Parts: sequence; structure tokens; C-alpha cells
Amino acid sequence: MTETATLRDRIDAGPIAFDNSYARLPQGFFAHVEPTPVAAPKLIKFNRALAEEMGLDADALEADGAAIFSGNRILPGSEPIAMAYAGHQFGQFVPQLGDGRAILLGEVVRPDGARRDIQLKGSGPTPFSRRGDGRAALGPVLREYIVSEAMAALGIPTTRALAAVTTGQPVYRERVLPGAIVTRVAASHIRVGTFQFFAARSDTDSIRILADHVIDRHYPELKEADGRYLKLLDAVAARQAALIARWLGVGFIHGVMNTDNMAVSGETIDYGPCAFMDTYDPRTVFSSIDQTGRYAYGNQPMIGQWNIARFAETLLALLHETPGEAVDLANDAVDRYMQRFQAEWDGVIRAKLGLGGTAGEGGGEAGDDEDTELVRAFLALMAGQKADFTLSFRRLSDAAAGEAADPAFAALLADPEAAAPFLARWRARLAREARPATERAAAMRAVNPAFIPRNHRIEEAIAAAIEEQDFSLFAAMNDVLARPYDDRPALAAFAEPPKPGEEVLQTFCGT
Repeated sequence: MTETATLRDRIDAGPIAFDNSYARLPQGFFAHVEPTPVAAPKLIKFNRALAEEMGLDADALEADGAAIFSGNRILPGSEPIAMAYAGHQFGQFVPQLGDGRAILLGEVVRPDGARRDIQLKGSGPTPFSRRGDGRAALGPVLREYIVSEAMAALGIPTTRALAAVTTGQPVYRERVLPGAIVTRVAASHIRVGTFQFFAARSDTDSIRILADHVIDRHYPELKEADGRYLKLLDAVAARQAALIARWLGVGFIHGVMNTDNMAVSGETIDYGPCAFMDTYDPRTVFSSIDQTGRYAYGNQPMIGQWNIARFAETLLALLHETPGEAVDLANDAVDRYMQRFQAEWDGVIRAKLGLGGTAGEGGGEAGDDEDTELVRAFLALMAGQKADFTLSFRRLSDAAAGEAADPAFAALLADPEAAAPFLARWRARLAREARPATERAAAMRAVNPAFIPRNHRIEEAIAAAIEEQDFSLFAAMNDVLARPYDDRPALAAFAEPPKPGEEVLQTFCGT
């Protein structure tokens, strides 16, 4: 045993005030397990701003960060557990998955009353590891830190990264890699797959306990509502519809939208082979394990509905005592998901194109059709001209301020002259609104980011960290992505798409 491992005694006072509601649920919901000690932990990054937002003692956490965020030191009040869940993985049901390399240290209540989980990911084997080592390599840890914090800055519901440490120990994948651990913060880690775990065992009592816990934690307005379990299904579906619409708005591709990777809180969770599109194509897939394109960019709304259908199945016994009635209620809720998604997406894309008001403003159904066709025309232009998704919308935001910016937009297209017909049509539509051009351009820049986590930049940061122990690019990316909507000319290189030969065509899970 290492000298560090002998320091695992629980200290008398700590910088985190834990209040662990999930650990108070019945034993079958989780397994008690502590992190496995590591040899030589070193703090790479500590998210001080997030710690302060959560009401934690940031100074103490930073001072002892290597020990705390590696799991070598367990703070008082922590009750480390691995959560049980099941899930559909690429459409195939697995009745037992669970936290195979993640350990929930406990929960805290922020100063605003919001409850948050604190979890170590990559902290050693658990009873759910299925012969895995329970560890994480440095690359996936850096990717999760960069992308989850970027998503938060973009305003998209997400888990957060509180810290990242190296372990001083190797992990063995296709090659030997340095090990690392990310500390993840979430509204909760309860998934559709958590409900499926109990449904697979016909354990209706546990499903009811879990549903009541989720209502208490995430949807307290439903506690006294009639038909609260149907309302829970509707509420989870509504949040998921809104989340996926916002993913599409920034060109995000989750990569593994399995039911065990869908949080009932409505947060983005589990950043494995995730990526942001460069060139716009709805068929874009990056995940090396998605051989059929099941989770392609354009398929994500339908997969969200499929996942909601699986969630609905777990709740059938709670929806109505008559099975046929329960199925009808569930089917109606699943249908409502797609209606909600379409409404959310309409709002997202209209804002990105600078279309004020609601669809059809001043024109009724004809206006609805006109705006829908305008959206389709822009997406078709980007796809046909192999334009960069993020820069196209950002340059269009500049063009909203005046025609002087049109050439910069046109230059993104394979054939710059193809921009003129769309721009003329778009300007004619905007002319029907009284909003000043400068105001419209500012509103568009507020929803069309200048900076996203470009895949090739993430890979550069990972390579520098692994090969040279150089974390400077990782730090620079986090700085840039903390303000994604600000023009920062000195950092323009981070906004540029990859040059030929720099493209990253595949991303990989961190298991």
C-alpha cells in the first residue's frame, strides 16, 4: 500500500457539507464502495468559480485538491456509493449496468437551495465494473472537463467539472496511458436506466420510491398534483425536448444517447465520444462505436423520443391501474414529446436566424410556411456548400448589422456566389420587422457562439498533455470557451475550423 493510501482516515473537519438523500434510499438502489487509492495524485485543474457557486470552501479544496479529488482522502459526511442502473445500449437492453468507474461521494445543497451530486469518475472498480478496472485515461477526463464546462458557458443544461487530477498510475487500453479522475457535479445522476433497472425486476415499489424521489428533487411542483407520475413523464419529456433542441442549435453530437446516458433532470450527461460539428451535415457521426449512425446529429430528436418511450414503459404500473389505459396515457405523452421538441427547435432556429416574434408574424399560416422554408433554405445552403456550422451562423449575425459583412459570410461557402439568393430572401423577410439592425445583430450574436470546443483543438490539448505533460493548451481552451459569445480577435485561431489534414473524424469512449 502506498504512503498516500494510508492517509485515507476521515479528517475531523472538511470543506464540503454533505447531505446525502440518495444514500438514504433502500440498499438495492446502490452499493457502498470507496474509491481505490492512487499512487501520486496531482491536481490539474480546480474549478474555483463552481466551488464558490456551490458554497464550498474553495481555499481548502484547492489546498488539498490532489488528495480529495483523487479519492485518497474521504471527507466527513461523505457516503461513497456506486449507483445501480440498467439501460438500452444502441437499442439492446442490458438489465444491469451501474456505476462501473464512478463513485458518488455525496450531495451538497447550494446557497440557493439547489441540490448537487459530487461524483468521482475514474476512481476505481465497483461491484458494477463487469471486470473493468474502473479507471479513466487522461484524454477522456480532459475532454469531459473541456466540453462540459463549454456547454455550461453556452447556457445548455449540463453536468459540470469541479476538478481534474492525474493519478500517477497507468491505465491499459489500446496502449498504456496516464490515468486521471474527473470530479463531476450534477443536479443528480438518476437516469432513465435507473428506472429500467427496477422495471426489469418487476419491482414496482422501488419504481414508486424512485419516482417520488425524482419528484422531490427535480419537480417539487408535482408533489401534490393529481396524476403526478404522468405529469412526471411529461416533465421529463419536456426537458429532454428542450435540451436536444439546444444541442442542435450549437451543432453538438452526444455520441451515445443510450437510456443509461439520459438524465431525468434534463442535463447533458456522460461526455464520451461527444463532438461538435464542423462542416454541416445532419448525418454526421463521430463516435467510433456508432457504426450505423444511430446517434447521428440529425437523429438525436427521434432518439430522444425513443428514450422517453422506454422511460414511459417503466412507469406504466404507476400511470393507471388498468394496463390498457396506462399504455394509452404513455403513448399520448410520447407523442407530446415530438410536438414539444418541434416548438423548442422552432424557437432555437428562429433566434439563430434573427427572426423576431413567432412563426408567421404578420402572415398567419402563410408566414409560418415562409419562415419554415427560409430555415430549410439556409440549412440546405450550408449542407450543399459544405459550410462550417458555427461560423455560418456567426457570420450571418454580422451580416444582420449590414451588407458590408456579406462577403465574410459568402467566403464560407464552396461557391461564394451561392450566398446571394439566400441573403436577398432573408433580408426581405427581416425588412417586415421594425427591429433595428444593430439590435438584431446583437441578439443573434448572443445565441450564435464564436467559439465551440473544436475537435482538433481538443485532440491537440490531449496530445500535449499525454506526450509532453503540457497542460497549457487545455488551460487556454478553458479560458476561451468560458466566454463563447464574445468576439476576441486575439484568440481567433480557436474559432477556426480544422484545415485539411487536421480533421478529427472519430472520437472514442473513455472506458
